[in-house]
Amino acid sequence: MSQTSQSTVNSESHKMGMLEFVTLMALLTSIVALSIDAMLPALGQIAVDLGIDNVQHTHLIVSLFFGGMAFGQLFYGPMADDKGRRYAILHGLVVFAIGTLICMLSESLTTMLIGRIVQAFGVSGPRVATIALIRDKYQGDAMARVMSFVMMVFILVPMLAPAFGQLILVWLSWRFIFVSFLLIGVVLGVWFHLRQAETLTPSNRIVFSWSQLWQSSLVILRNKLVMFYTLSVGIIFGAFLAYISASQTIFQQIYDTGGKFPVYFALLSFSIGFASFINGTLVMRLGMRTLCTWAMIGWLCCSGLLLVLCLYFQGIPPLWIFVSVLFCAFFCIGIVLGNINSLAMLPLGEMAGLGAAIIGSLSSVFAVVTAVAIGHFIDASITPIALGFTLFGGVSFVLYWFADNPSHA
Repeated sequence: MSQTSQSTVNSESHKMGMLEFVTLMALLTSIVALSIDAMLPALGQIAVDLGIDNVQHTHLIVSLFFGGMAFGQLFYGPMADDKGRRYAILHGLVVFAIGTLICMLSESLTTMLIGRIVQAFGVSGPRVATIALIRDKYQGDAMARVMSFVMMVFILVPMLAPAFGQLILVWLSWRFIFVSFLLIGVVLGVWFHLRQAETLTPSNRIVFSWSQLWQSSLVILRNKLVMFYTLSVGIIFGAFLAYISASQTIFQQIYDTGGKFPVYFALLSFSIGFASFINGTLVMRLGMRTLCTWAMIGWLCCSGLLLVLCLYFQGIPPLWIFVSVLFCAFFCIGIVLGNINSLAMLPLGEMAGLGAAIIGSLSSVFAVVTAVAIGHFIDASITPIALGFTLFGGVSFVLYWFADNPSHA
C-alpha cells in the first residue's frame, strides 16, 4: 500500500469511535459463535436428512468445527503478520463463504463435516486477525478491557443464535441457516473493508518464510508463561465446548424442553455476557490475574456442586437446579475466557499475529480433545458433563496456577 493510500485509510479509521470499533470486532469474532449456535436447533433435522443414526456423530458437526480452526489459525496467523490484519480477515471471509456453500449443498455427513472444517478454516482469519488488530491498538489491562467489551457484544450472538436458527426452521429448512451465514459474512466483509484501517505498519511486518516461522514459533512455544495459559484456557474451554456440543441433547432429549431450548440456552449465554461486562468494569482496578483466579475457583466450586447433585439425583437434577448452577458456573467462565487469552498474548509484542495463531490453534486442539472425551459419554445423563467440568477444570486451574506463579513451575 502506498503512503498516500495508507494515510487516507488511517484518516478514515480515526472516524471510527469506540462503540463502532467494539461492535465490528465483536461481530467479526462472533461468526464463530453464529456458525455453531444457530445450528444447534437444526441438529435433529440434519441427522434425519443426512441419515445420521448415532447422536455422538451429530455432535461432531459442532466439535470438529474447532478442529478446523486449529489448522486455520496456524495459516492466518503468519498471514496477518506478513500481509496485514485486513488482508487476513477478508481472505478468511471468502474461504468461510466457500465452506458455507459446501455445507448448504451437502447430502451426507462426510460432506457436511468437510464443509464445516472449511468454514472453520476460513473463520480463523477474522478470529486471529481481530485479536492481533486489537493487540496493535491496546496493550495489557487496556486490551483486557476492550476484549471484555468485545465479548459483551459478542455474547449477544450465542444468546440469540439458537432462536434465530429455530425461527428459520419454522418457515424453511436447515439449509437456509447456511444461506443466512453467507449473507452475514458478505455484510461484515464490506463493513470492515470500508471502515477499518490497517493497524500493522509496513515497518513492523514480518515477511513470511519457513525458517522465520520456525524460529518465531520456537520463541513462543518455549515461553512457559504463554504455554501454561494456552493449555489452561484450552482445557477449560473444552469442558465448556462439551456442553455446547451436547446442549441440544441435554435440553431437548434429557430434559424434554422442546421449543424452549433457545430460551434456556440464551439465559445461560446471558450469564457469560454479564460476566464480561463486570470484568470490563473491574479489570483496570483489580487486574486480570486477580479476577481470573477467583473466577477459576468459582468454576471449580460450581462444578463440584453440580457433580454432587448429579450423584444425588441419579444423573438428572431438577431442571431449575441444573440451570441455576450452570448460570453461576458460566458467569465464572465468562471472566476466565475474557482474561486468560489477554494474559497469554501479553508477552508477544509484534508477533501478535503468529502468537494469536499458536495460542488459538493449541487451545482449540486441546478443547476438541477434551470436548470429544466428555461428549462420548453423554447419553441419558448429565453426570459426564459435571464430572468433566470438575476434572478438567481442576487440571486447568493447576496449569493456570503455574503460569500465575512462575516460581512454582
